[in-house]
Amino acid sequence: MANPAWEFMKRFIDIAIRFFPALLLIALVAIPAANGAWTEDEFERRPLYAYPLPHGKDDIIGNLITYEIQKGDTLLDVGRWFGVTAKEISNANGGIDWWGPPAGRQIILPDEHILPDTPHVGIVLNIPEMRLYYYFPSPIGPLHRKDKDKVTPAKFVTGKKHSPGGVRPSVVYTFPVGLGRFDWKTPVGDFTVRGKTRNPTWVVPDDIYEEHLERDGEAEHVVSGDDPDNPLGHYRIELTIPQYALHGTNVPWGVGMEVSHGCIRLYPEDIERLFNKVKIGTPGMFVYQPVKFGWRGDSLYVEVHDDLYGRYAGLWAYAHKEADRLGITDQVDMQKLEKAVEQKTGVPTYVMPGPAPGGAS
Repeated sequence: MANPAWEFMKRFIDIAIRFFPALLLIALVAIPAANGAWTEDEFERRPLYAYPLPHGKDDIIGNLITYEIQKGDTLLDVGRWFGVTAKEISNANGGIDWWGPPAGRQIILPDEHILPDTPHVGIVLNIPEMRLYYYFPSPIGPLHRKDKDKVTPAKFVTGKKHSPGGVRPSVVYTFPVGLGRFDWKTPVGDFTVRGKTRNPTWVVPDDIYEEHLERDGEAEHVVSGDDPDNPLGHYRIELTIPQYALHGTNVPWGVGMEVSHGCIRLYPEDIERLFNKVKIGTPGMFVYQPVKFGWRGDSLYVEVHDDLYGRYAGLWAYAHKEADRLGITDQVDMQKLEKAVEQKTGVPTYVMPGPAPGGAS
């Protein structure tokens, strides 16, 4: 009888081999045994990958990989280990159940992404995708030392894919996030990192205090940084957008969901890594791109996500406009695009006429 831990390790080795051409492995640790019981300590030491920044017109990073569901697995645990979310896995696999996926089933792990249509600099968060991209290294703006709230950012260059200021990122890190609820929408806009705090104290805004008081019958005005119930977690990256920040969480399973009051939550291990790499003065932007087109070589793909906050009358019309804007309409098989928009798998999907490269669908 095969050893389950060894079988799991063989699968991991296969994954690493398939990842390596597209990923720069920054940290590699032993993967937990396949017993459906990952621990917080294991999550804390899980691998971190940096994707080499594509060259030329290419703008797709990573590769799709497969994973065999083990007895006791949830998509919440599997997703967190591989740097995705239960929602992303479910969308990529026909709506598979988060809590009780069938043991033995081979699933796609959506570790392939089309980069948002922005300059490749700083921090970029695509709201519908619920995913953050950090281009490293990135230029930073000078600080006005007398007032940390006044930061001159390194400017984005509209319509440019390269980095301004002579600093050219060589890799991109990407992390899933949790965002604001529909009634507390995460805003679109540019920002600059203005500060960083370890074990931040949460001073509860009055509107949130009143909501918690009505819901729970009690509430706190201040939650200390060492309180395990602090929803900010152990790290906070402050932004020049008033009242918004990137921070950790005391409920990791909220990553990939709309659960916050507008701020951006990352897995505890991800915010620690981002916190240690990002410098004060780093520029960033929140964008809203539910449909992304991207190239790998001479092959054109589309990646479609939910219109999270209902900003468009229809994704099909929006996808058409994006293709027109990019000047690629004559290269798109409209039936394939329509199917991709309908399915909204979040996975880059080949949309040119004819068979996909490598025989993939």
